[in-house]
Amino acid sequence: MENLQFKTNIKCSGCIAKSTPFLDKAVGNGNWNVDVQNPSKILTITSQHTVKREDVIKAVQEAGYTAEAIS
Repeated sequence: MENLQFKTNIKCSGCIAKSTPFLDKAVGNGNWNVDVQNPSKILTITSQHTVKREDVIKAVQEAGYTAEAIS
């Protein structure tokens, strides 16, 4: 199982809604979560398939946000 984490500036439910189509396309529906309660706004990717960090970062950027790999 693939587990990746990213520090983001996705900070609220509106940001998550805006990011959803981009992240669903990149990693699949239900394979990601943003912890907006964490000060670093951690995006966690959990997938049965190989996910490239670059693809996640690109999807977040296309949604208008930033992502920095932390694991």
